[in-house]
Amino acid sequence: MVQRDRRGFLKLVAACNAALAAAIAGFPPLLSFLSPLFRRDPGVTWINLGDVGRFEPQTPVQVDFVRTARDAWVETRAVHTVWVYTEDGSRFVVYDARCTHLGCTYAWRKDGGVFECPCHYGRFDPRSGAVIGGPPPRPLDRLETRVDNDVLYAAFKET
Repeated sequence: MVQRDRRGFLKLVAACNAALAAAIAGFPPLLSFLSPLFRRDPGVTWINLGDVGRFEPQTPVQVDFVRTARDAWVETRAVHTVWVYTEDGSRFVVYDARCTHLGCTYAWRKDGGVFECPCHYGRFDPRSGAVIGGPPPRPLDRLETRVDNDVLYAAFKET
Protein backbone atom coordinates (compact mmCIF):
# COMPACT_ATOMS: atom_id res chain seq x y z
CA MET A 1 0.00 0.00 0.00
CA VAL A 2 1.33 3.38 -1.05
CA GLN A 3 1.22 5.97 1.58
CA ARG A 4 1.04 9.63 0.64
CA ASP A 5 2.27 12.48 2.59
CA ARG A 6 0.12 15.51 3.20
CA ARG A 7 1.84 17.59 0.52
CA GLY A 8 1.26 14.90 -2.15
CA PHE A 9 -2.40 14.63 -1.17
CA LEU A 10 -2.91 18.39 -1.45
CA LYS A 11 -1.19 18.41 -4.86
CA LEU A 12 -3.60 15.69 -6.06
CA VAL A 13 -6.65 17.58 -4.74
CA ALA A 14 -5.43 20.83 -6.36
CA ALA A 15 -4.83 19.06 -9.70
CA CYS A 16 -8.33 17.51 -9.61
CA ASN A 17 -9.90 20.88 -8.78
CA ALA A 18 -7.98 22.58 -11.61
CA ALA A 19 -9.08 19.89 -14.08
CA LEU A 20 -12.70 20.24 -12.94
CA ALA A 21 -12.58 24.05 -13.22
CA ALA A 22 -11.05 23.80 -16.72
CA ALA A 23 -13.77 21.36 -17.81
CA ILE A 24 -16.54 23.58 -16.41
CA ALA A 25 -15.07 26.73 -18.00
CA GLY A 26 -14.38 25.02 -21.34
CA PHE A 27 -17.75 23.32 -21.77
CA PRO A 28 -19.84 26.40 -22.88
CA PRO A 29 -17.32 27.54 -25.53
CA LEU A 30 -17.08 23.99 -26.84
CA LEU A 31 -20.88 23.77 -27.10
CA SER A 32 -20.99 27.15 -28.81
CA PHE A 33 -18.37 26.02 -31.31
CA LEU A 34 -20.16 22.74 -32.08
CA SER A 35 -23.75 24.04 -32.01
CA PRO A 36 -23.98 24.74 -35.80
CA LEU A 37 -23.57 21.00 -36.36
CA PHE A 38 -26.78 20.31 -34.44
CA ARG A 39 -28.89 23.31 -35.49
CA ARG A 40 -31.96 22.52 -37.53
CA ASP A 41 -32.62 24.50 -40.68
CA PRO A 42 -35.93 26.34 -40.16
CA GLY A 43 -36.69 25.89 -43.85
CA VAL A 44 -39.26 27.82 -45.79
CA THR A 45 -42.29 29.36 -44.11
CA TRP A 46 -45.36 30.14 -46.20
CA ILE A 47 -46.54 33.60 -45.20
CA ASN A 48 -50.19 34.61 -45.68
CA LEU A 49 -50.09 37.94 -47.54
CA GLY A 50 -53.85 38.40 -47.76
CA ASP A 51 -56.76 38.08 -50.12
CA VAL A 52 -55.82 38.45 -53.81
CA GLY A 53 -58.50 41.12 -54.22
CA ARG A 54 -56.57 43.54 -52.02
CA PHE A 55 -53.75 43.84 -54.58
CA GLU A 56 -54.53 46.43 -57.22
CA PRO A 57 -53.05 45.73 -60.68
CA GLN A 58 -49.90 47.70 -61.58
CA THR A 59 -49.58 49.18 -58.09
CA PRO A 60 -47.02 47.62 -55.70
CA VAL A 61 -48.33 46.91 -52.21
CA GLN A 62 -46.10 46.75 -49.15
CA VAL A 63 -46.97 43.88 -46.79
CA ASP A 64 -45.45 43.63 -43.30
CA PHE A 65 -45.50 40.46 -41.21
CA VAL A 66 -43.97 39.25 -37.96
CA ARG A 67 -41.75 36.18 -37.70
CA THR A 68 -40.96 34.54 -34.39
CA ALA A 69 -37.63 32.78 -33.98
CA ARG A 70 -36.61 30.63 -31.04
CA ASP A 71 -33.04 29.98 -30.00
CA ALA A 72 -33.01 27.79 -26.93
CA TRP A 73 -35.09 29.78 -24.41
CA VAL A 74 -34.76 33.10 -26.21
CA GLU A 75 -37.69 34.09 -28.40
CA THR A 76 -37.32 37.02 -30.77
CA ARG A 77 -39.88 38.63 -33.02
CA ALA A 78 -38.92 40.55 -36.10
CA VAL A 79 -40.99 42.51 -38.58
CA HIS A 80 -40.25 41.65 -42.21
CA THR A 81 -41.51 43.37 -45.32
CA VAL A 82 -42.26 42.21 -48.85
CA TRP A 83 -43.64 43.99 -51.90
CA VAL A 84 -46.43 42.42 -53.96
CA TYR A 85 -46.88 43.37 -57.61
CA THR A 86 -49.42 42.14 -60.13
CA GLU A 87 -49.96 43.16 -63.73
CA ASP A 88 -53.38 41.57 -64.15
CA GLY A 89 -54.65 40.51 -60.71
CA SER A 90 -54.05 36.81 -61.33
CA ARG A 91 -50.24 36.45 -61.54
CA PHE A 92 -48.25 37.82 -58.64
CA VAL A 93 -44.62 38.72 -58.05
CA VAL A 94 -43.40 39.07 -54.47
CA TYR A 95 -40.08 40.78 -53.76
CA ASP A 96 -38.04 40.78 -50.58
CA ALA A 97 -37.96 44.40 -49.39
CA ARG A 98 -34.17 44.51 -48.99
CA CYS A 99 -32.03 46.14 -51.64
CA THR A 100 -29.55 43.76 -53.27
CA HIS A 101 -26.76 46.31 -52.86
CA LEU A 102 -26.38 46.63 -49.08
CA GLY A 103 -29.67 45.29 -47.70
CA CYS A 104 -31.34 48.64 -47.06
CA THR A 105 -35.11 48.84 -47.27
CA TYR A 106 -36.29 50.39 -50.50
CA ALA A 107 -39.59 52.19 -51.18
CA TRP A 108 -42.07 52.67 -54.01
CA ARG A 109 -41.66 55.98 -55.84
CA LYS A 110 -45.11 56.63 -57.22
CA ASP A 111 -44.00 59.69 -59.20
CA GLY A 112 -41.25 57.75 -61.01
CA GLY A 113 -42.97 54.37 -61.12
CA VAL A 114 -39.92 52.57 -59.67
CA PHE A 115 -38.65 51.05 -56.47
CA GLU A 116 -35.87 53.24 -55.08
CA CYS A 117 -33.34 52.60 -52.34
CA PRO A 118 -32.54 55.74 -50.33
CA CYS A 119 -29.03 54.60 -49.35
CA HIS A 120 -27.31 54.80 -52.73
CA TYR A 121 -30.22 55.49 -55.05
CA GLY A 122 -30.51 52.03 -56.50
CA ARG A 123 -33.61 51.84 -58.72
CA PHE A 124 -35.58 48.75 -59.74
CA ASP A 125 -38.32 47.99 -62.25
CA PRO A 126 -41.52 46.82 -60.45
CA ARG A 127 -42.47 44.33 -63.20
CA SER A 128 -39.23 42.36 -63.33
CA GLY A 129 -37.20 43.57 -60.34
CA ALA A 130 -34.37 44.43 -62.74
CA VAL A 131 -31.82 47.09 -61.82
CA ILE A 132 -32.47 50.27 -63.81
CA GLY A 133 -30.07 52.57 -61.98
CA GLY A 134 -27.52 52.82 -59.21
CA PRO A 135 -25.02 50.36 -57.77
CA PRO A 136 -27.10 47.20 -56.98
CA PRO A 137 -25.30 44.18 -58.50
CA ARG A 138 -28.41 42.11 -59.26
CA PRO A 139 -32.22 42.26 -59.50
CA LEU A 140 -34.52 42.20 -56.49
CA ASP A 141 -34.91 38.85 -54.74
CA ARG A 142 -38.16 37.16 -55.73
CA LEU A 143 -40.08 34.88 -53.42
CA GLU A 144 -41.97 31.82 -54.57
CA THR A 145 -45.74 32.38 -54.49
CA ARG A 146 -48.92 30.34 -54.53
CA VAL A 147 -52.62 31.14 -54.38
CA ASP A 148 -54.97 28.94 -52.33
CA ASN A 149 -58.67 29.79 -52.00
CA ASP A 150 -58.05 33.35 -53.26
CA VAL A 151 -55.35 33.94 -50.63
CA LEU A 152 -51.81 34.82 -51.71
CA TYR A 153 -48.92 33.07 -49.94
CA ALA A 154 -45.18 33.66 -50.30
CA ALA A 155 -42.33 31.32 -49.36
CA PHE A 156 -40.14 33.24 -46.92
CA LYS A 157 -36.79 32.05 -45.69
CA GLU A 158 -34.62 34.10 -43.36
CA THR A 159 -31.25 34.86 -44.91
